Amino acid sequence: MKKIIAVCGNASCPEGTINYELAYSAGKAIIDHGYRLQCGGLRGVMLAACKGARSSKNYKEGDIIGIIPSFDPTTANQYVDIAIPTGLDLYRNVIVASADAVIIVGGGCGTLAETANAWALKRLMVGFSNAEGWSAKLAGTRLDDRIRYPDVSEDKIYACESGEEALEIIDKYIDTYCVYHKGIPPIV
Repeated sequence: MKKIIAVCGNASCPEGTINYELAYSAGKAIIDHGYRLQCGGLRGVMLAACKGARSSKNYKEGDIIGIIPSFDPTTANQYVDIAIPTGLDLYRNVIVASADAVIIVGGGCGTLAETANAWALKRLMVGFSNAEGWSAKLAGTRLDDRIRYPDVSEDKIYACESGEEALEIIDKYIDTYCVYHKGIPPIV
């Protein structure tokens, strides 16, 4: 089964901006490396990543998943293959963040929420240090002091500057970051 890589970032991101170009390169690299793409399925970084994924020579129908905030699947951008309408509005961010790995491209408060969720869910995370927004502030850092993976000495949001670099990091660590969140443990 193909692993799923999420791309999170600005919902408003015009073509030609640095964040759009980085998201496009990440989407293409995800499919080039044999993964599936997951995102919020709408516009901005999400659309750019989906468009980039479609441009890959390895693209196959079904490779692009959009986790839609409304109940209306027709709100997905034109590059989404599988639209999953949740009706959860912004709360669907935790579903987006539950992919096998998460790439952060710029972003505002919604992206920050997805980043915090991905960190708590023990996901492998890569952030663009050269984007505009939260990814540049968080790339190369840890979100908190929790020990997510005791055997990973440098557990952090790994920094990258290109889609290809992001996928090289993911290829290197995807099998290491394989523990899934099983719920908040009770206080004993």
